[in-house]
Parts: sequence; C-alpha cells; structure tokens
Amino acid sequence: MNILKSYKYILYGLDCANCAKKIEDKIAKTEGYEDVNVNFSTLKLSFKTDKKDGVKEEIVKIVTSLEPEVEVLDEGKKKEDTQRNGFDIIRLILGLVIFLIGMYGNFGDLVCNICTVVSLIILLSRTAVKGFKQVTKNKVLDENTLIVVSSIGAYLVGKGMEGVMVITLYEIGKILEARAVSKTRKSISSLMDIKPEYANIKINDDVKKVLPDEVKIGDIIVVKAGEKIPLDGKVISGAAELDNSALTGESKLVKVKKDDKVLSGSINAQGLIEIEVEEVYENSTVNQILNMVENATDKKAKTENFVAKAAKIYTPVVMGLAVIVAIFMPLIFKDVTYSQSIYKALIFLVISCPCSIAISVPLSYFSGIGKSSKRGILVKGSDYLDGLKDIGTVVFDKTGTITTGSFEVSQINALDSNYSEEEILNYFAMGESFSNHPIAQSILKLTNIDFDKQKVEDFKEISGRGLSYKFEGNTILVGNKELVDYDKDKTEGTKIFLKINETVIGAINLADTIKEGTKDALDKLKDRDIKVRIFTGDNRRIANKIADELEVKNVEAEMLPADKYNALEKILKKYKNTDGKVAFVGDGINDSPVLALADVGVSMGGVGANSAIEASDVVIMTDSIDKINEAIEISKKTSKIIKQNLIFAITTKIVILVLSTIGIAGMWQAVFADVGVTILSVLNVLRIMWKKI
Repeated sequence: MNILKSYKYILYGLDCANCAKKIEDKIAKTEGYEDVNVNFSTLKLSFKTDKKDGVKEEIVKIVTSLEPEVEVLDEGKKKEDTQRNGFDIIRLILGLVIFLIGMYGNFGDLVCNICTVVSLIILLSRTAVKGFKQVTKNKVLDENTLIVVSSIGAYLVGKGMEGVMVITLYEIGKILEARAVSKTRKSISSLMDIKPEYANIKINDDVKKVLPDEVKIGDIIVVKAGEKIPLDGKVISGAAELDNSALTGESKLVKVKKDDKVLSGSINAQGLIEIEVEEVYENSTVNQILNMVENATDKKAKTENFVAKAAKIYTPVVMGLAVIVAIFMPLIFKDVTYSQSIYKALIFLVISCPCSIAISVPLSYFSGIGKSSKRGILVKGSDYLDGLKDIGTVVFDKTGTITTGSFEVSQINALDSNYSEEEILNYFAMGESFSNHPIAQSILKLTNIDFDKQKVEDFKEISGRGLSYKFEGNTILVGNKELVDYDKDKTEGTKIFLKINETVIGAINLADTIKEGTKDALDKLKDRDIKVRIFTGDNRRIANKIADELEVKNVEAEMLPADKYNALEKILKKYKNTDGKVAFVGDGINDSPVLALADVGVSMGGVGANSAIEASDVVIMTDSIDKINEAIEISKKTSKIIKQNLIFAITTKIVILVLSTIGIAGMWQAVFADVGVTILSVLNVLRIMWKKI
C-alpha cells in the first residue's frame, strides 16, 4: 500500500481567485494527486501524493502553464510583496504618453494612428503574452485574451481611444486590485500576529536566544516584560501580568506566579518569569491556533463552492451572448451596423471575467475567521462559520459549560463509624488522582495525601457514573449512587459516594455555580428566536433548579453520554431542513461524540484544552457563553458582506450589458464593471475586520 505524503507550497504572485480555482482543478485532475486545495486567501497550495520524486518540478510546470508569473515557493519562505515591478509602471506610463502625443499633438491622422498602434503594442505586451500562453498551452480563453481582443477590436472598429483606455484602465485596475487584496491579507494577518519569533533559553547561568522549535520539553526559558511567551509551560520563578487578548479577546491582564500554567502567544506586560517548558512548539497552543486559522478556509462553505461552479458557467455564457450580439444584431435591427454590433460584443467580452464574483467570497470568509480568532473564537472552516448564522437550536451541557465546573466540597459525610473523614477523603483522592474530571480537581485541592501510585491497581473510569480501582486487596468504587447501589440518600445536591468492597462508607457534597453572565447570554440567544436546551448527567432536581434560574424550559437530566447522543440525534431528525441548524455546546472532553454529531459542535474547553480543539467545529477560547452570540453576529456580518458583493457585482455587470446593448454604455463602463467592481468588493470585505461586533 502506497503511503500518501502531504505537501504545502506558497503560490507567490497569485492575484486572481478564478486563476486559483483553475490551478486547483488542473492539479486535482493530474494522476497521483489527492486532497488538492488552493487557498486564495493565504496563497497556500496543499495536496497529498504517493509520488516520491519530482513532485515540486511537476507542480511548478502545472502552475506556470496556467499562470506564468506565479512562483511556487516552499512553505514558510517569504518574499517582498512587490505587486508590480518598476518596468511595468514605466511601460504603462510610456504607452499612455505616446498615445496622448499622437492624440493631442496635431501631427495629423497618420501620426495619430501610428502612435495609437505603438501605444497599444506597449500597453498590451504583458497581457498579450499571458493570453497567448493560455490559448496555445491550455486552450483557454482567459481574461488576458479577452482584454487583448477587446482593445484591438475597438481600434479596428474605429474606437482607438477606447481601445487604449480599456487596457490602460485594466492595468491600473489590476495594480489597485492586487494592492487591495494584499492589504486585506495583511490586515487579517495582523489580527493573528501572535507567533513568537524567538525563545530565551536558560543554559546554566547564561541566556541564549533560539528559535521556539529548537526548545525541548523540560528546558527553562526566560520571558521579560514586553516579550511573547513562546511555548506552553509552568512558571518556576518570578511573577508577571500577562496580556492574553490575542488568545481570548479579553483585554484584562492576568496575574501569574510560581506553579501557574502559562500559554504561548500571551504577552508579558509586566514582570520577569522563568518557565519550565511542557510542550514542544509543534504542540503548543499558539501553533495550534495559527494552524487552525490558516487551514480554516480549506474547508469551503457551500456558497464558496457554488460561486466557484457558477464562475465556470458565467464566462462561457457571456462570451456566447457576445457572439450572438455580433452576428445577429444587424440582422434583427436594420439601423445597427456590423461595426457597431462587434463593438457591443467586445464590451460583453470585457464584462465576462468573473473575478469580482470569485475573489470576494473566499476573502470574506477568511476575514470572518480572522475576526473570530481575534475575539477568542476559533472556527475550523468556512462551512462552520457559514453554519453559525443558521443555528435554530442550541443544546448546552451543564457542568463546566453553563456552570463553572469548579466544584467546591461543601461537606464530607462519614457513613461508617469505622472510618474518619480524613480516611474517607484519602480514598476519594487516591482514585481521583488518576482522573482529569473537574470534580477530581476539586477533591485533590483538599488533601496533600502522599501514597504509592503503583499500589493502586485496575483503575477504570466508568462513563457517566464514576470510577473504580483496587488498593491493598480492596475493591473501591467512587461515583454516583447508581454506581455504588445506594438508595438511602434523599437529599438534594451533587454527591459522590465511596464504597469499599460491599459497604458504602462515605459521601462528599459538591456545590457548582452558574457562570457569571450566562443568563444574559442565553436571553440574547432567545431574543434571536433560538431554542435553548440543557443536557446533563446530574440529578433531575439540581438540573431543574439550574434551568429555573436560567429560565430554560427544555432540560433533560441523569443522562449518560450515550443518552445525550441519542437525544441529540432525535432533535436533529426533528428539525432537519425545517428549523435551522442544531448546535451542541460542551466542554470538549466528555462530549466528543455529541459535538461531532451536531451540525455545529462548540467547545467551551478554555484556553489550551487540546481535547476541545480536536473535538469540535468551533472552540471558545474563554469560558464565556456570550462568545456564541459574538460568533453568530460575525457569521451574519460575513454573510451580509458576501451577499452585498455578489448582488453588486452581478447587478452591475447585467446593467452594463443591457446598457451597452442599447448603446448607452461603452468600453469604459465595461472596465468598471470588471476591475472597478472587484476593487470595491475587496474594500467592502475590510469592513468585516474593522466593524465593531
């Protein structure tokens, strides 16, 4: 069996979304390549292949055959972004000056004609070469060919000035368009400028500056005031105030001291700390976030796929209309000459480029994802960002999602006089020391028990019920009353019981509180006509009490993970295609199956929870439920911008087509319908990032 290897390259100089799609399709149709994706927003080409030799050479050949000016660079390699070199600017000015001399120099018609021809040759040279290569090598009529035909055709039908102006405005427009796209990319990149450039590694008494990926687990790094924390770890010396806004969107500084965990991407606003590294850079929080944002638009939304397919149909249709206009218009209307009909057909050709339609959609999604990331909301794909706006029902897990999950032990009950409260607590702690559950952490805070972990045998977590282990020959159960088979307790509250062999010897009362701001966040969801439900494994009395406080009518309690899965499956079937998408919001650890099942899985796992990042479609980097409202708002704003751009682009093109047919619009308006609309659409995309949500 051949093993597929992943490859990633940067397509430097790619400034056309339609061209990006052509490159993607051509490589995908080439034998041996799978999962091909060209991300126009990041200029990244990714694919898988089992080929061992000559992969890059073959890719370069395919890319340059379609786009001769595009360079294929290895991922991570940077190049100065010079959109058009000085030669092209000089060529543009020279061609225009020669034309103006011939037009207004009073040298006669012959000189004027010669200057116009020379001007067209100079101005069209670059575009003509690109168009010629496309026609001869790929048998494709792209926008370069259409512009060349339109400019020369305009001259031949006696519209020489318009022919020169078409190519001049086109060249100027492409420069402005490329700069607008570049500005958008840079603006998005600046939103996620969290990558650490270096790490100060401590070697004996010396400090050496190295790249973050050179640091190993267990190394000690020093972070001074104003520096980014390059890797995840634990503070072993000093104290500081950290700015986590790039990770969470929250501007409040967080104080850290010895033994506190810190995450890469945070900025040390004040203080000096030494950190023991606990994760290599590849697995660090900052690298996961950057990879997630960068790869997010690889998962294209339905709108994006639809526009890509529509663009393929649009150009041939308009070109077909151009041929019909050129041939049949004089036959239908006696006052229209072939010279006039050909001129109108040439206008159709200028308008037929779908760039303004194709370019704004991927940039809009990329901007929306960048905006979300800046606000502490990681969205894994354009399709998930698109889905957020259509949510009609949100199902919440209770513990750790709408409540703090930081259980406080309110009481220890000895149910057997042979055991003291301290002994009971120690038995609880021995089992919970192997668990990552929030309840376990709360119990372990109360005791400093020192025991030999090797004496704890056969440890097992029992899903939705508790855990079991053996210690010194005794079988011990820690969990709810169903697990220990104890029905004497009738009091309210969250309790876990301790059973040694056949006897229940103790219980712990736990208190959990609703997160601050949860009710307001849920009320906002209800104001959007979104149905709110609660699923919990807790007992029904507690679940109903929490639901009453939050004014949530639909609550299901005493559920095992399998029960949650089955219940959500029923909801999905009930609301399919009728009442919006269904989202599930959980802690990303115990709820993985349900998160995967939901239309949109949202993890409230908090910063640095790897399980949350892996399990869900959207990750909230804080524990604030109101971030869901922000995510929905960003999704709606992104969708609104996309609709505005599509309606504006399509309407403008149709209007110019109609006006040109009846003789009102000319070549200049056609160029605006192509390049001008593209520039305005790209500038409109910038509103996603800078508009306050």
